[in-house]
Amino acid sequence: MSAPTSASIFAPPSIEGKPTIESWSPPPATQANVDFADLHTIDLALMDSPDPAVVEELVRIVKIAIKEDGFLYVVNYGVSLDQLHRQFAIAQHLHRNISQEDQDRLLWDPESGVYSGYKRPYGWKREKLALDGIKHFNFYRPEFADINRTPTCIHPFFDEITGFCEYMTNSVNRRLLTLLSRVLELPDDYLWDNAQSKGGPTGEGYFRHALFQPLAEETKALSKGLRMHGHCDFGMLTLLFSVPVSSLQIWGTDEKWRYVKYSPGSLVVNLGETLEIISGGHFKATRHRVFEPPEDQRTFERLSIVIFESSVGDLRMEPASASPLIQREGYVNYQGCFKEFKKLRDAGMAVPTNRQWRESQIAGGREVTDVINNQVGKDRIEIDGKLFTKREFLGVTVILPV
Repeated sequence: MSAPTSASIFAPPSIEGKPTIESWSPPPATQANVDFADLHTIDLALMDSPDPAVVEELVRIVKIAIKEDGFLYVVNYGVSLDQLHRQFAIAQHLHRNISQEDQDRLLWDPESGVYSGYKRPYGWKREKLALDGIKHFNFYRPEFADINRTPTCIHPFFDEITGFCEYMTNSVNRRLLTLLSRVLELPDDYLWDNAQSKGGPTGEGYFRHALFQPLAEETKALSKGLRMHGHCDFGMLTLLFSVPVSSLQIWGTDEKWRYVKYSPGSLVVNLGETLEIISGGHFKATRHRVFEPPEDQRTFERLSIVIFESSVGDLRMEPASASPLIQREGYVNYQGCFKEFKKLRDAGMAVPTNRQWRESQIAGGREVTDVINNQVGKDRIEIDGKLFTKREFLGVTVILPV
């Protein structure tokens, strides 16, 4: 195999001459006795090691992490803590200063199949539903191409947002895909060349500025502490930046939810369903959710920035049959999404394209406050005493832990 791509260091645009904005001060991490998930950590700078044994050990750790959890911490990926906190400061500035005019003008419409634009704290539809306390702004390719599709308050900092996303997609994401290609024993750029979408700072994916307000009692009464349903991301990699407020939880192999621990400056990476299918089930799309934090953090806002990397929309998700790993070990059928797509293929039916798959799930999303559908007999079923959501999209049954 060719040598790994040399790691670059993020060089953000200058802030000289720009308006001064308030710095982001991370809230304190929880002091509660929490059962955190035990995740693997990889040092991305080790890809540049001149010692092949060091690089092979890195690939080995990645292989274990994605089979066990589908989640991993990444350190030394080229963005300093100060540079990362600057991005959080910009996100904080957006949520504190977006005008009512821009909230209305840029209001999203998920039933169109994309999250593009502004989410009010009232559910996952364009119309105002029950309070959920979650605000977003989502930057897709059209937002990056036209600054007028973004809130006016962040226009002076738009080059910084763009530069950050370009670096994360074209450098960090690409290096991670190189590692995953090596796990599949394929050429280094296989996943980048054959699956990753291109064009714009996030390809066909998107960048999200999210703000979770403290959970209101009226919301908690409906959602039982749930902020986002248990789900898998439908794309390639999700690049999430570790934050102090512990709300993100992952579903372990022991079928228990555990919080993801704060690791300052670390990148938290989880694998999406596209990679599960391409890998023939060897990669694990992470089952995760957002839940109320431990008691000592329940009065804090949770600010989050996330990049959702996407595959090519016209790609019909199929296993990479050229992979020596798949040829040698076959498919791993216990995985949810891969197993369900395999049923379609075995029946001689066309599987959905990536665009069809992601847009159907976005358009058909359910609210955590929807007490009508969030019950057994509707969208929920009980298996061995545990609650699961059961939905169908494009002929594919999706069963995920609540």
